[in-house]
Amino acid sequence: MISRTPLLEADPQIAELVKRETERKEYSLELIPSENSVSEAVMEVTGSILTDKYCEGYPGKRYYGGCEFHDEIERLAIDRATQMFGAERANVQPHSGANANMATYFAFLNAGDTVLGAKLDHGGHLTHGSPVNLSGKLFKFVPYGVHPETHVFEETEVMRIAKEARPKLIVCGMTAYSRQIDFAMFRRVADEVGALLMADVAHYAGLIVGGAYQSPIAYADVVTTTTHKTLRGPRGGLIVCKADHIKAINKSVFPGNQGGPLMHQIAAKAVAFGEALKPEFKVYAHAVVENARALCQSLIRRGFKIVSGGTDSHVLILDLRGTPWNGALAEVALGKAGITVNKNTVPFDPNPPAVTSGVRMGTPTLTTRGMNVADMETVAECIHDAIHAQADDNKLQQVRARVKELCQQRPLFPHRLK
Repeated sequence: MISRTPLLEADPQIAELVKRETERKEYSLELIPSENSVSEAVMEVTGSILTDKYCEGYPGKRYYGGCEFHDEIERLAIDRATQMFGAERANVQPHSGANANMATYFAFLNAGDTVLGAKLDHGGHLTHGSPVNLSGKLFKFVPYGVHPETHVFEETEVMRIAKEARPKLIVCGMTAYSRQIDFAMFRRVADEVGALLMADVAHYAGLIVGGAYQSPIAYADVVTTTTHKTLRGPRGGLIVCKADHIKAINKSVFPGNQGGPLMHQIAAKAVAFGEALKPEFKVYAHAVVENARALCQSLIRRGFKIVSGGTDSHVLILDLRGTPWNGALAEVALGKAGITVNKNTVPFDPNPPAVTSGVRMGTPTLTTRGMNVADMETVAECIHDAIHAQADDNKLQQVRARVKELCQQRPLFPHRLK
């Protein structure tokens, strides 16, 4: 018998959809690298009374009364954010990583200023100057890309482009790049042309905090990130920076780009930051990378090609060029088998973004649910069989049954399905 809840009483349709989503996530392999599963504590505070309050402004300087406890919450989030990254200052109010990026641009740039950002199909993000994004419409982004053979960023090429473009800001940090980002190299380029350096580590933040990936703090003027993905917090954004820049950043976030902060999300960020400061989070971060490397090798042994030949992080990109499949076909086949991925462009992709020649995968959620290196062999086998089955629904259902069995061995939140 299903217990009655306020949601079930008020809106049974939404309650049923929440239940079905819980079941989908529990019994499928979540391999989208930008997704994770938050703790019960983070989930609890996200749905708390804190959602009610308007707190425009900053702690001690609000435009509404009744913010005294929210001030304490935001100060905790700021303190924990700076402690996590070893940064001087932090702004925890951005609603998303995209908002954090735009706030940083408006803190230091004027419309039409030149910025260097990675090409979208070479691992960059929409907010790194894509012409369909506000960043590309307001600023003059000059793109740089990876080497056509190694698929890594090389200093000579980035330096050449920077010297020609003379940007005011250089953006490093990717959304579909599996290798270590050479932040020191980007700092050298920025210094050579007199540019500020911004590192967007939305994907790598949890790995950085956990000591499993190089930190940009010593090199970048400003670091932006999301608070979900590998950091395993609520959906939201964060900016950490040098003390000299915090006044401009704060002014750009509010009132420049946003109104009232989402205090329930900021409290959830504070909880997640507290979790990330615990010793066990370092174990988790290293396990994420170990699992990604194991999954890479297992897929390579099964005949798949991986962009750059491997990974140093949580993410890997299948390169399906020269095969009977493309990213869109693989995403659908894997989805039918209970394996959630996203199609993704590969460097120098001949296919359009709606089709792509690649599939982006990651191990944050698998690791959160307790999967280990040995499990990655089974995961790779399921991926292989599902892609090869493609349109054979009977075979795909057989793979789905194996996926469900594996998930039941490593449950995410079984008490929610009782």
